[in-house]
Amino acid sequence: MTKKTKILLVFGTRPDAIKMCPLVIEMKKRACFDVKVCVTGQHREMLHQVLDVFEVVPDYDMQIMKDGQSLFDVTTETMNCLHPVLIEYKPDLVLVHGDTSTAYAAAVTAFYLKIAVGHVEAGLRTYNIYSPFPEEFNRQAISIVAKYYFCPTARAADNLARENRPDNNVFVVGNTCIDALKYTVRESYHSELLDWAGDSRLLTITAHRRENLDLPMHQMLRGIRRVLDHYTDVKAIYPVHMNPEVRQVAETVFADCNKIRLIEPMDIVDFHNVMAHSYLVLTDSGGIQEEAPSLGKPVLVMRDTTERPEGIEAGTLRLVGTCEETVYHTCRELLDNPEEYRRMSMKQNPYGDGNASVKIANIIESVY
Repeated sequence: MTKKTKILLVFGTRPDAIKMCPLVIEMKKRACFDVKVCVTGQHREMLHQVLDVFEVVPDYDMQIMKDGQSLFDVTTETMNCLHPVLIEYKPDLVLVHGDTSTAYAAAVTAFYLKIAVGHVEAGLRTYNIYSPFPEEFNRQAISIVAKYYFCPTARAADNLARENRPDNNVFVVGNTCIDALKYTVRESYHSELLDWAGDSRLLTITAHRRENLDLPMHQMLRGIRRVLDHYTDVKAIYPVHMNPEVRQVAETVFADCNKIRLIEPMDIVDFHNVMAHSYLVLTDSGGIQEEAPSLGKPVLVMRDTTERPEGIEAGTLRLVGTCEETVYHTCRELLDNPEEYRRMSMKQNPYGDGNASVKIANIIESVY
């Protein structure tokens, strides 16, 4: 009997679950793999919402989430909890995703045990180690210990080539977040939020990054508030992150504004479908920069840097920073200029065709 290749997929946040669950599903279809899933619980409720949507049941659930946890807590707890899992399961390959502290800690733990690491969504760079923080460091550190690199774009692969990663282990596959849309976006979708939006042009907002807390968050949300106050036919939906600092800013800036719904974080089916019905997306998130263009939605990126410059170059994204005036005027430009809006919404998404999971599974199968 042929020995199966033992694959452990490790992730811990909601965005990583969205991108890894399609890969879990694809890997489990293949008889040559023995696949297990380990979740750290770096996000808790939000993580399990995604697992439920994709019907992925973890084999190991480390539940590291604690109130007020720091980066030190996430990193050390992940390493301490994952160590016995790796000793017990003895995987041939550990797959981690992106740039989270879970991914970093899991990659280092596997490295200490001399277990091969595959990095999904490898090669993204800003080369500013504090922006995004701590994600840029995490990505670069994972690249040092990884053996296989699954890049969303040729540009990401070029970054790795400049860092002297072995060419024969670097693969351009697209981004698995595009795969996830096939499971979540539904033509028949209906919700009370969309009823509330009615015929208005709907803005979908996400804003939560560490480097944007305090003054930058106030500035960019004030820019959006001014847009809502200016237009009679524009409304907004803002699923507010659980971070108390984010919530305080959002509640302060949008106090007494009946043009916006400040709501709890949405499950991924609701969020993807609301985004699909939106006119424009404003975000400081990462994956949304890839997802929204696949739905034909222009994206204003409220950050000073992005590790996804392909979207800027393709014209699907605009990097607007966190300045109130810039956010306000750029948003107004797209609302007032139908031709510019059409140009952005019709651009081709550079992040793949929705088959990244199949490509990754094919590569691992051929290697092992």
